[in-house]
Amino acid sequence: MSQSKPAPQLGQVVRIVRGRETDKFAVVIAIVDERFVHIADGDKRKFDQPKKKNVQHLQLQPEISREVADSIRETGRVTNGKLRYALARFAEQREAEAQQRGE
Repeated sequence: MSQSKPAPQLGQVVRIVRGRETDKFAVVIAIVDERFVHIADGDKRKFDQPKKKNVQHLQLQPEISREVADSIRETGRVTNGKLRYALARFAEQREAEAQQRGE
């Protein structure tokens, strides 16, 4: 089975493209298997109650939050504040890039 899409990584920011939370961003906090991951945003979707999502329903973003990934690897969990911070920083970067492009 060949997959054209790269596999999601721990701490990676994703855009939800299917489901109730379409167009929202979240962070991969666990990889279940090659098809499913757990995502959370630290706000509506807390770390303790992540959403199990099919990888095909997500658009992987180039941003990977080292803080989130390291925290999960070291302690097995991450604070909701850290998730919110990672997403806020990602949003700021996107905003800055959009302004540079003159959008």
